[in-house]
Amino acid sequence: MDAHLNVTYVTLDGHLDLNTYKYIYFVMMLTMYILIICTNSTIVYLIVTHNNLHQPMYIFIAALLGNSVVFSTAIYPKLLMDFLSEEQVISYPACLFQCFLYYSLDGSEFLLLSAMAYDRYVSICKPLQYHTIMKKTTVRVLLAAAWCFPAAQIAVPVTLSANTKLCTFTLRGIFCNNSIYKLHCVSSRVLSLYGVIVLCNVNLFPVLFIVFTYTKIFVITYRSCGEVRMKVAQTCLPHLLVLINFCSLVTYDVIAVKLESEIPKAIRFIMTLQVILYHPLLNPIIYGLKMTEISKHIRRLFHQDKHN
Repeated sequence: MDAHLNVTYVTLDGHLDLNTYKYIYFVMMLTMYILIICTNSTIVYLIVTHNNLHQPMYIFIAALLGNSVVFSTAIYPKLLMDFLSEEQVISYPACLFQCFLYYSLDGSEFLLLSAMAYDRYVSICKPLQYHTIMKKTTVRVLLAAAWCFPAAQIAVPVTLSANTKLCTFTLRGIFCNNSIYKLHCVSSRVLSLYGVIVLCNVNLFPVLFIVFTYTKIFVITYRSCGEVRMKVAQTCLPHLLVLINFCSLVTYDVIAVKLESEIPKAIRFIMTLQVILYHPLLNPIIYGLKMTEISKHIRRLFHQDKHN
């Protein structure tokens, strides 16, 4: 592709042995995408349709799983088309939009987990004030902030990059992430500094808040009876498992962008697939198995299906 022709397409050069394994990749990832959509949507449907699940904790879980569906839909359809295409290309505006969705939904995930941690803190440590604090208005504000706050911050560098001159048109990845800024002819220190600030705002600070919140919960419940500790573990453990899993994947993404040229292509390809595969698929499994009320409704749903 000739830069003099004002090319607006970017080549995704992160695929491994695509000509040999493209049909295997396609079938595997299509199966995973269908599983992600079905499992996440099933739990969201159960939460929406059952009144006893219309509580802040379950509403946040539904928002988190809905987030996973949108996240996967921003990545998988394009990825599936690339597996069967002769050339793996994407227009620069579409690449920016995919990058925007990827990181804004990533930030939403952390803020939703923060909202869930706060909900658990109020429920366990201030039970008499729970209904006063966690009102419907509070839940709506937290949900709006979780989606709008990261999107507004991610939109700034993406918008500024829309008219930036490109000198490279090959992206070392299978979808668009922060590596897109390496295509620019001139790297911007202001954008780099802003990126660090956004990373702290939507990733680091929420994680610190979650760790602080759960530490307080465990300190308070440590002095309680075994039954209380068991109940706390049942409600808090799934959130912590999701947090640990997601933090690991985000950490890899940050490291992979920084050390892109030093990571072998095969390892980068395998790890990138895990980033878009494990988390959206593990979330409904963790919440479906570990959250007692959700697990009950899942068993009833499949029990009814067998009788029908």
